[in-house]
Amino acid sequence: MFAVDKSFNTSGNGYWSRAVKSVKVTGFDLGYVNDEVDFGELCVYFDTASWDVNRLGLIYTDKQFLAELKTFLAEQGFGTDVSYSEQGMQGEEYVSLDCGPEFIKSFQQQTTV
Repeated sequence: MFAVDKSFNTSGNGYWSRAVKSVKVTGFDLGYVNDEVDFGELCVYFDTASWDVNRLGLIYTDKQFLAELKTFLAEQGFGTDVSYSEQGMQGEEYVSLDCGPEFIKSFQQQTTV
């Protein structure tokens, strides 16, 4: 897990939420990586006190959140080949994204001790 203490904003333009809000992100992790190491699931965990999916809906598909996440990843030296996964993959305390080989490699390099 890569610990994060940063807030990202939603613009309310997603298919599952119209909330315009700041979301406190607490960390991210690779939930899955295939054998070829060219596809995986990135789970971006958020503080449920700042975003309640039962009340506000899913962050999934919000363009502002994804844009700010990609900017943050680039600033931290991670690959930015990430995009929202499918709706059924979303969690109550994380946003699920598909990630490609650039992100996977950079994540593994930065989190391996």
